Amino acid sequence: MIPKEVIEKIHSAAKIEEVVADYVTLRKRGANLIGLCPFHNEKTGSFTVSPSKGIYKCFGCGAAGNAVGFIMEIEQCSYVDALKQLGKKYHIEVPEREMTAEEQQRQDDRESMFVVNDFANKWFQEQLWETAEGQAVGLSYFRERGLRDDIIRKYQLGYSPEKGSPLAAALKKKGFKEQFITNNVDTKIGVGVVGKSEDGRLYDRFRDRVMFPIFTVSGKPVAFAGRILKKKDNVGKYVNSPDSLIYSKTNELYGLFQAKQAIARADMCYLVEGQMDVISMHQSGIENVVASGGTALTKPQIWLIKRFTSNITVLYDGDAAGIHAALRGIDMFLEAGFNVKVVLLPDGEDPDSYAQHHDSTEFIRYIEEHQTDFIRFKSALLSKDAGDDPFKRAELIKDITSSIAIIPDIITRQVYIKDTAERLHMSEKVLTVEVMKLRKEKVTEAPKEEPHVPMVPKTPLEQNYYNLLQLIVRYGEQQIEVDGEVYSIGDVVIWSLENDEIAPTRPVFQTIMDEFKQHSKEPGFKAESFFKFHPDPQVSAMAIDMIAEQYRFAKPDNSVKMGELVTRLIFEIKLTVINMQIDDLEQRLKAAQAANDMDQQLVLLAYQPKLLEQRNEICKRLGNRVINVV
Repeated sequence: MIPKEVIEKIHSAAKIEEVVADYVTLRKRGANLIGLCPFHNEKTGSFTVSPSKGIYKCFGCGAAGNAVGFIMEIEQCSYVDALKQLGKKYHIEVPEREMTAEEQQRQDDRESMFVVNDFANKWFQEQLWETAEGQAVGLSYFRERGLRDDIIRKYQLGYSPEKGSPLAAALKKKGFKEQFITNNVDTKIGVGVVGKSEDGRLYDRFRDRVMFPIFTVSGKPVAFAGRILKKKDNVGKYVNSPDSLIYSKTNELYGLFQAKQAIARADMCYLVEGQMDVISMHQSGIENVVASGGTALTKPQIWLIKRFTSNITVLYDGDAAGIHAALRGIDMFLEAGFNVKVVLLPDGEDPDSYAQHHDSTEFIRYIEEHQTDFIRFKSALLSKDAGDDPFKRAELIKDITSSIAIIPDIITRQVYIKDTAERLHMSEKVLTVEVMKLRKEKVTEAPKEEPHVPMVPKTPLEQNYYNLLQLIVRYGEQQIEVDGEVYSIGDVVIWSLENDEIAPTRPVFQTIMDEFKQHSKEPGFKAESFFKFHPDPQVSAMAIDMIAEQYRFAKPDNSVKMGELVTRLIFEIKLTVINMQIDDLEQRLKAAQAANDMDQQLVLLAYQPKLLEQRNEICKRLGNRVINVV
């Protein structure tokens, strides 16, 4: 367990705006910061960070939390691991004790897999820098490709030896379990740095290759790509880590960890195909560059870039394959609301080779002189193929309008319609009608997504409960006077609910009350901080919803008025319960009448005046206010 004082130190040091900024580009809006939510796809930022409150809140999907909760959610890690990551970021030592065999057994699969990858990544680097074979083969290769030593170290490049299976032996000697170093394609457990033959023999997956580790946005090694150095029959140039619980090649971008700050600063990202393209451009001075890793571009990859910028320039080889590759990614970028440019490099050049012979100034000058927006690029390319063939020209126009139709911004769409009409000598009105038709079809055909929403009270009783717990979370420790005695607001609310046997409508409500009762008497207890930084993500998220949400009632300016507010909310929930009981009694009375059950009718009729009397008394206390009931 991490000591309580260390946890408090981490919470105090971790600035929510700094933590989130490692993953999301934020811009100032009043006292808060706003950006695109990393937890759901959105084109207009609704993700709000409050530095003064130390919380984040997405008003689109409902995600909410503190700095620790943010790391837990975005890294899909445990509370303890999130604390460790923040401790490392803020140079706070997090004391740990050696895990027992039983604790090791219970350790989360994902955490174990990250540990294996971290070990393998360091091992590959040691082989590159500290062995004769690594220096003669791997390091020589990187240097021959023109890479400086500082760049090799920055990207943590490595080497996997040719003979035997030394990595498998090192992992087994270290005590790593076989299930985590191999890979089960069905369960996705295991990172697969080691393979397993049919006879049960373990072998190094990446033998005789230079290694390119792939990192998460926060810098954890999540996978590897290994490039072979000697051409061999029936052996692919690259071997990649298999998909697992922590890695999917469609969800990662090579170089994003090293490039994210440069992308945010420049508000621009360059997208290339391979690892060497990224590294060579970075070395030349162009640091805001990432790679799709040789796979077809995917929507998750596009949304990763979108966290940091909406401007992207795609660099492709100047051959037929490069041109058609550019076309395949066009619609996904446009649909995501990007300002997209395309640059085709000279024949025979790729970003790696071009960067080797040109500095950043020359490279950027070439990009600026040769880049074109996707629509114009597609229009020019397809027009050339169509020639004067009327049928092909009609297909061309449909192809281009289909791309324009998915652009989310109406002004941008109209600009492209006007530009395309002029370039293709078409009626702007005709193109507009076609685009509108395509957009209508898209809306009709698109599957409806169920949004993730915050806790919304569904019944009057749930709303009443929510209101009272909002008081506990915000002002629970504040003292008020009740019948001449002084109590905390939290104690009064909880005592009233339990005394009247009003059961919580959600388990998390009960947890909040239990936690308040257990910890409220501790020295220095502040309910808002306690619940905001609670280790249970459900409790923390609920509390932050209550803190971030515009409060239904203005905060009273003294304890007497606060006491009046507490009393009123308690009577409101009592009134709701009484109304529910009266409604239930009336339904039971109707059922008894229908069944001609005279004895049951008499019992119910005898009880009815007591409920009505209780309701009238509560209404008097509330000033005869009318409350909607179930």
